[in-house]
Amino acid sequence: MELIQTFLDALIGTAHWTWRSIIFQVPWYQNYFWGLLLISLIVWGLEILFPWRKNQGVFRKDFWLDAGYMFFNFFIFSIAIEGFYRVIGLWSGYFGLGIADFAVVDISTWAPLWSLLVFFVVLDFAQWGTHILLHRIPFLWQFHQVHHSVKEMGFAAHFRYHWMENILYKPMKTLAVMLLGGFEPEQAFIVHFFAISIGHLNHANIKITWGPLRYILNNPVMHLYHHAHALPEGKFGVNFGISLSTWDYLFGFNYIPEQSGTVLLGYPGDESMPQNFWQQLKYGFNKKRA
Repeated sequence: MELIQTFLDALIGTAHWTWRSIIFQVPWYQNYFWGLLLISLIVWGLEILFPWRKNQGVFRKDFWLDAGYMFFNFFIFSIAIEGFYRVIGLWSGYFGLGIADFAVVDISTWAPLWSLLVFFVVLDFAQWGTHILLHRIPFLWQFHQVHHSVKEMGFAAHFRYHWMENILYKPMKTLAVMLLGGFEPEQAFIVHFFAISIGHLNHANIKITWGPLRYILNNPVMHLYHHAHALPEGKFGVNFGISLSTWDYLFGFNYIPEQSGTVLLGYPGDESMPQNFWQQLKYGFNKKRA
């Protein structure tokens, strides 16, 4: 009964927080709903004003499909899955496993700026590693193919991913926080908004390289080749960076052969990907592979 109550409390609490965000009853810097919409409109505006691929429409191919993914992945499914993670946390407590047991370093006493920076870097590295697994493990790649079915890049492509990815990324991010002594700063929303902005730009129809900062920050030119249909020989993927490009340069996954922006997107066999939103939600479970 305690597990059930924990599940329901988390479900209702997350839904209530989302509703309070919609009606502006949470601090502006924590308003995930309107913050996400505002960032999306700004990046979309930049796409319209400064398009990289000028023959691509404002409402590119599958624009509305990806917009639907925004509300499903970032809000509806997030509310549904939160209860399961709270239950797992409570369940692990029954075995005497607490957050402190996983801590490698405690940054809660550090200066806010430094702790926020470390929090961001550790989370980004955890997501980078998870992203590699999505490409490397065939079972996980089946779900990640939904994201790679994008045929025209635009900011909203950032939203298109299978709901199973939420289940995969969340534990890795939670583990990263636990390694920091369970520390998640009050200013964590700044990190999340920054990551969303970089993610939107990475998928946007804008040519940005960040100049010398390209070795630190991921960018649209670099990420375009992550979505390329043809990969370098012997590679299972390139440019796995989420917000930071540093990991790809450090571990040899960086690849930018040219910058015309006309590369064919997708993956071999992407013609089997269903075009319907509801069918894509089931994709990966009913596939038969050799």
